[in-house]
Amino acid sequence: MIDNLARQTLLDPAGLGESELSRLVGTTFGQGIDGGDCYFQFACQEGWSLEDGIVKSANFNIERGAGIRVVRGEQTGFAYSDDLAMPALLEAAGTARSIARAGQSGGVAVQGRTPARELYVPDNPIDSLGEQEKIDLLKEVDAEARAADPRVTQVMCSLAGSREVVMVLNARGELTTDVRPLVRLNVQVIVEQGGRRESGSSGGGGRFGYRHFLENGQAAAYAREAVRQALVNLEAVDAPAGSMKVVLGPGWPGVLLHEAIGHGLEGDFNRKGTSAFAGRIGERVAAEGITIVDDGTLAGRRGSLNVDDEGNPTEETVLIEDGILRGYMQDELNARLSGTQTTGNGRRESYAHLPMPRMTNTYMLGGNADPEEIIGSVEDGLYAVNFGGGQVDITSGKFVFSASEAYLIENGKVTRPVKGATLIGNGPDVLTRVSMVGNDMQLDPGVGTCGKEGQGVPVGVGQPTLRIDGMTVGGTQAA
Repeated sequence: MIDNLARQTLLDPAGLGESELSRLVGTTFGQGIDGGDCYFQFACQEGWSLEDGIVKSANFNIERGAGIRVVRGEQTGFAYSDDLAMPALLEAAGTARSIARAGQSGGVAVQGRTPARELYVPDNPIDSLGEQEKIDLLKEVDAEARAADPRVTQVMCSLAGSREVVMVLNARGELTTDVRPLVRLNVQVIVEQGGRRESGSSGGGGRFGYRHFLENGQAAAYAREAVRQALVNLEAVDAPAGSMKVVLGPGWPGVLLHEAIGHGLEGDFNRKGTSAFAGRIGERVAAEGITIVDDGTLAGRRGSLNVDDEGNPTEETVLIEDGILRGYMQDELNARLSGTQTTGNGRRESYAHLPMPRMTNTYMLGGNADPEEIIGSVEDGLYAVNFGGGQVDITSGKFVFSASEAYLIENGKVTRPVKGATLIGNGPDVLTRVSMVGNDMQLDPGVGTCGKEGQGVPVGVGQPTLRIDGMTVGGTQAA
């Protein structure tokens, strides 16, 4: 089904058949070539936004094109075209080949590769609800948020959906296809009390249709969660500053691990020696009990893929096992240059971008400690359960993250909410300071987008409750 849909969407309108694909491979790749691919993509996307019960925007767009990459040694030639007609593809192939200084050969037989799994239904989520149903869904979120508390003064919510049809034709003549749905629902509220205004947000998504948000009242739950966060912020006091024990909540706080540690485990940074983890395979890099994996095979998850953007099956890759560094995430280029195998982590934003090693769903496995036991073990500290933005230096591992929801821990109990808390640390160092790992591992609700070298791709994160001893907290008052 997926293969037929991809051919009907990408090849048939451009008049491309087996002979044309064979000629394209033969023209693009030849003697002295170490790899590369022709990446075809069709994507349709839409977005709806509602503000204070009024539709503020609605948009729909389609893009179609192909990117051609030729790899010779460490040198890569790349060109792309938004025209899938054969003359345009051959021109792009010539450009990519000349950049890589590559020769060419005759025709190459094209063979199909069928993905070993189907992690999501290849339906178009945009068609899963009618236009009025989409507006009604957003209005339901708006009404639920306003009904949750009279202090809600403003509600903004949005709905986004897309479907990508991709086809990867590699230098060996292997043809792989995938059809990727993706949806996301977001809600942000503003509350006001006594002249003080605060905000809260929530949402989620994944590789399924819009009706998922209507099942089990999921959309309404997002609205109530956004209001809850905003009301917590109304009561927040200034965060303390200094070195203290920090407890991270489960789920989305895994974004800190994603940024501070995950990027440092991508193959390109390690091959070039610019990661703090470079050359440390087999060494202890984290406390005992810490196991971190990258898994692109989780059904329906935002970061999951049947195949990566080089046509290789995604995998569950163990990065750190019981504190020992076991491996890195690899695409084909960096795997070949480092003498290893691809892990199905070659990803690109679109046909107009080169693939590189990227995360899919990266998370820490659960441990044995009860979350209440972890909190009860801290006399004075910070409990951070939600994060906003952050920055990380891949080479040093240093990071800065702002907590959007955090609380004081006093005498082993969670007490007052705080605002303005910033976590400052070093990724590899933080891994050694984890003293307790909870048994409540959760994945995030499906909201992550990862940026790297100007490219954004959907990802997932997750972790259990963690106790970290001796983190630096930036705040507005001395601890």
